[in-house]
Amino acid sequence: MTSSSTGAAVARPAGSLATPAQRTSLVLFALAMGGFAIGTAEFAVMSLLPYFSVGLGVDGPTAGHVISAYALGVVAGAPVIAVLAAKLSRRTLLIGLMAAFAITNGLSALAPTYGWMLVFRFLSGLPHGAYFGVAALVAASLVPTNRRSQAVARVMLGLTISTILGVPLANWLGLALGWRWGFGVVAALALLTVILVAAFAPKDRPQPGASPLRELGALRHRQVWLTLAIGAIGFGGMFAVYTYVASTLMEVTHVAPGMVPVVLAIFGLGMTVGTLVSAWAADRALMPSVGGILLWSAASLALFPLAAGNIWTVSIVVFMIGCGGGLGTPLQTRLMDVAEDAQTLAAALNHSAFNLANALGPLLAGMAIASGYGWTSTGWVGSALALGGFAIWLLTLWDMQMSKAGRAALVPGE
Repeated sequence: MTSSSTGAAVARPAGSLATPAQRTSLVLFALAMGGFAIGTAEFAVMSLLPYFSVGLGVDGPTAGHVISAYALGVVAGAPVIAVLAAKLSRRTLLIGLMAAFAITNGLSALAPTYGWMLVFRFLSGLPHGAYFGVAALVAASLVPTNRRSQAVARVMLGLTISTILGVPLANWLGLALGWRWGFGVVAALALLTVILVAAFAPKDRPQPGASPLRELGALRHRQVWLTLAIGAIGFGGMFAVYTYVASTLMEVTHVAPGMVPVVLAIFGLGMTVGTLVSAWAADRALMPSVGGILLWSAASLALFPLAAGNIWTVSIVVFMIGCGGGLGTPLQTRLMDVAEDAQTLAAALNHSAFNLANALGPLLAGMAIASGYGWTSTGWVGSALALGGFAIWLLTLWDMQMSKAGRAALVPGE
């Protein structure tokens, strides 16, 4: 039996011939498949925006509200589910969340009107944050403490690889067969995840002493709120650009529609590289890694307006922006450190914060476009958001130092 600071335990399946490393890889693969389904759903909607806006009879900025509806579903669902499901085993919760995700994405594929699409996308977002939060805790429980970030990153690789394979596939289906097929593929991937998690995830028991009140205890910690704020503001920059990148490629770069999936895959490749590198760095220097990623993102996003006119330069910058997507893994690990015994809620809230960013970034970028600043203005909006996240990171470091100084004053010699 293996455990870590997250408090979860992994039981060896009866009669299993697999080695511990093989069993861990199977569990992480099952969890990553859920990330692949969620990532395909979240990012494919952005790439399909030009298609379903026409299909539902609305303009581009209005269609972007569908993305915000999903993000708000994540924001609302993550804390509510984490608190109400505190007494469930993590395996049971993961299976239930993916089943709900499959159903709501199937309904999205059948949405008859724009209004119904808003409702179904909101419902689809509800399981997102809780799934990633619980999956991260399970992944961290399988490895030693000094490899937590890399284990969490392997789960997040499902999301990043979805931007290389799943999103371009959904975009191609939207172009060739109709945008509804993209949501149908997501529903099928979610059902596959249900099967894999049921087969490979460790059969655990509810955490000792778990309760809604204990989970709510995470909200007492100032460092939890500051960490969440870094993600809510700093990650918004990436979404500000990515939401409108397909439209920018067609309207500014003037590429053929068939080139859009290629550039989206380049973004996904950058996100995959960024996730792996940031996890490696976070297991060695957690908070400096967070600050470095935010500065990288700010610089990359500022280059986007300058590079958008040429397919080669914009592809390089899109790769760089994708690398900034590695921010999620170190922040997830950071929350494990500061949430104490309220792990599930804090882990789930990380994805609420990112989806606040997913709502905020497209909203501000859409306002800039609608005000006449052009498609490339999304880069300046994104850079400002990344710098805002960096400012909160500086505040977080200051608060850590003040808290340490306060404890030292109370306990001489600490």
